[in-house]
Amino acid sequence: MARLLAVMAWLRDRQHGCPWDIDQTFKTIAPYTIEEAYEVADAIERDDLPALKEELGDLLLQVVYHAQIATESQAFNFDDVATAIADKMVDRHPHVFAGAPIDTAEAQTVSWEARKAAERAAKQSAEPAGALAGVARALPALLRAEKIQKRAARVGFDWKETAPVIDKIEEELGELRTELEAGTVNQTRLTDELGDVLFAVANLARHCKIDPEAALRATNDKFERRFSYVERRLADQGRKPASASLEEMEMLWQEAKTRV
Repeated sequence: MARLLAVMAWLRDRQHGCPWDIDQTFKTIAPYTIEEAYEVADAIERDDLPALKEELGDLLLQVVYHAQIATESQAFNFDDVATAIADKMVDRHPHVFAGAPIDTAEAQTVSWEARKAAERAAKQSAEPAGALAGVARALPALLRAEKIQKRAARVGFDWKETAPVIDKIEEELGELRTELEAGTVNQTRLTDELGDVLFAVANLARHCKIDPEAALRATNDKFERRFSYVERRLADQGRKPASASLEEMEMLWQEAKTRV
């Protein structure tokens, strides 16, 4: 760890470092941080441990990078980051470090969320923060939808069963259909209605205890496999998708569903 910190400091050295690294800021590095987190998730999804080791290193570099930039402005350093998260883990696990009686994973989840809420309350300004305060806007939209729905549910704003959630999806689809069938399509209203559909579907995923991001990633992979099959079958005929009719591709698609 000491070597990695030293390498990062040298890369940012104003006299001897790398011009690209020296030019970076929190904002310019942030997209890489998000990308590396996704690459970690991808390696886990593929059960590729050598890749996971590499991707975890890349993600760690992002933490070190941000910490080095902060060190240069004397805001905080890497030790401060490590100390803060260690303290937080101890505080949020009183059943492990302080002998508090928590017997189940469900009870621990309740305790964890309660402590997070207390932390947010301690940080808030004179004006009380709402139940949805602090959910990062930079999160992927589906993930953020799930998180703000969970926050709302904790204060009672939630259906107890999935049936009304499905009804809500059908209601939102009806409104979307009405907008699409209007004489003149208003793109702003259409975007709003489609967003409502996606939000309602994310809510259904939450009620079903399914990660919507993971579900959509799996469907993306499935579509990619099946469409690649269609391309291969057409290539066997010396053709490309652009030269095939939709009906032909649909037949191959149905074939792909039974094979890949």
